[in-house]
Amino acid sequence: QVQLVESGGGLVQAGESLTLSCTASRSLFRFRVVGWYRQAPGKQRELVATISNGDSTTYADSARGRFTISRDNAKNTVNLQMSSLKPEDTAVYYCYTQDILYNQRWGQGTQLTVSS
Repeated sequence: QVQLVESGGGLVQAGESLTLSCTASRSLFRFRVVGWYRQAPGKQRELVATISNGDSTTYADSARGRFTISRDNAKNTVNLQMSSLKPEDTAVYYCYTQDILYNQRWGQGTQLTVSS
């Protein structure tokens, strides 16, 4: 099974920017879709952004215009550039993959805390 390791979380102030990275133990070409989900305390896990093998992207309404997802196939890495961060972006962010058989997998997560 693929191993997903997230990094880049931390504590930032509202309005600041941060980039999350996810490195996969296998080639990203194995996956139809890779991306990011998040889960805030007391809430369900929700999609943030995804990018397909064809570089098509999807964004949650809350992320569109502020977040940018990208993939580096040579490094097996998926990045999420976040700007204009808000306290409501505070959550554990999970890297996500979906393979050609539609099997889904999440990483262990990285905490992002945005202070007001």
